[in-house]
Amino acid sequence: MTADLPAPEAVAPRPIRLPERHLLADDVYETVKAMLMDHAIAPKARLSIDGLARQLQVSQTPIREALARLESEGLVTKEPMRGYSATSLLDRRSLEDLYELRLLLEPWAAGRANRLVTDDGVARLKSELATCPVAPEGTDYHAYRLITAHDARFHDLVAELSCSAQVRAAFQRTHAHLHLFRLSYRQNLGSHALHEHHEIVQAIAAGSPRDAERTMRAHLVTARDRLRSVTG
Repeated sequence: MTADLPAPEAVAPRPIRLPERHLLADDVYETVKAMLMDHAIAPKARLSIDGLARQLQVSQTPIREALARLESEGLVTKEPMRGYSATSLLDRRSLEDLYELRLLLEPWAAGRANRLVTDDGVARLKSELATCPVAPEGTDYHAYRLITAHDARFHDLVAELSCSAQVRAAFQRTHAHLHLFRLSYRQNLGSHALHEHHEIVQAIAAGSPRDAERTMRAHLVTARDRLRSVTG
């Protein structure tokens, strides 16, 4: 009498790989975003879906997907019967308004993060600093997109460590990193910002809540002042 043979082990199915369309959509999105950030598509210019599709040699579908994503970031707007247009650059009033909001939210978030931060939180802040050790030299979006992404992640992380979902969501809705870097990027501006990020991390990790608030406030004020000259 033979022993029952064990049932064959179930083999996990291979994940279905559908990269081509997603990679294409992401690539088209980044390409159109770069055109907007570099002003290859001028502020307030009308956008032709068919024209962009022909220019990038793709179908209209990834163009439509890219424009929908860019609309959510405030880089393009869509009007009924008129289609998409590139948004205007921030003017002086819009710049001041954006920083007024950030000055209400982010110093408070830094102080709260100081009170609540754990060793893991400090490690995450330091790891984020390491993603962009030096400011890029180039002045086109392809060159400085690394610091743009770092700036967004860094300020979002401080908001996350404050443990206020509302403050974090309010900051995320501004998409400040895109609109501010779209105004201007120079290596010295990036170097100043990175140095100030290090100071903020030090204040959150080892200072007092007041130190963290003051350091974040100083960073935002000096960043605003650096950009005032390009808003007229």
